[in-house]
Amino acid sequence: LGVMYEYGKGVEQSYETAVEWYRKAAEQGQADAQRKLGVMYEYGKGVKQSDEKAVEWYRKAAEQGYASAQNELGDRYYFGTGVEQSYETAAEWYRKAAEQGFAIGQFNLGYMYEYGQGVKQSNKKAVDWYRKAAEQGNASAQCNLGVMYEYGKGIEQSDEKAVEWYRKAAEQGQANAQFNLGYMYEYGKGVELSYSMAVEWYRKAAEQGQADAQRNLGFMYERGYGIERSDEKAVE
Repeated sequence: LGVMYEYGKGVEQSYETAVEWYRKAAEQGQADAQRKLGVMYEYGKGVKQSDEKAVEWYRKAAEQGYASAQNELGDRYYFGTGVEQSYETAAEWYRKAAEQGFAIGQFNLGYMYEYGQGVKQSNKKAVDWYRKAAEQGNASAQCNLGVMYEYGKGIEQSDEKAVEWYRKAAEQGQANAQFNLGYMYEYGKGVELSYSMAVEWYRKAAEQGQADAQRNLGFMYERGYGIERSDEKAVE
């Protein structure tokens, strides 16, 4: 019923009434409602914004094993929002979510291993967790797994495999992957060199605000690579 009020489905939309019903369920121990109440506090929807209250309700759901809430609690610890910042505790909660097969938690745990945040740095473990998330379709993990293949971090180097994973993410609209795929086409890494394809992927990323892609697209216009040469477009 809270969900129906939050999204105005069959009733007049009301965050305040959604919160009332979420709270009734949450206080009975309903984990999804506890998580939803945390979200409402986090974004100040129907209640006064409170990071501390958000953490309180995320924790209740997380302690019941609710994977999404475990991941969100990990985020709170990672950024120090409503709690004292701790990479170690963030990694603990990401792991709980990841081990349940929650793709975003798997990506986050992979990231922690890649950069040695809260865990001992390990490119191999980063690859393992990125792959689990990537195989579930998580675009950020697909992009990062591509990076690991391109640079041979924790896995045998392969431009072809890098392209494969960049493409999966790029086709989902992941801007960094679109840039990376454009770069592979520009230099013929793992694919046949094609300036026109490089331009195509740079443009997709550039239109999403990806700064590296905007710069490279400008370069392509300046040199007339894969597109009609234009100083004006380059400047733009």
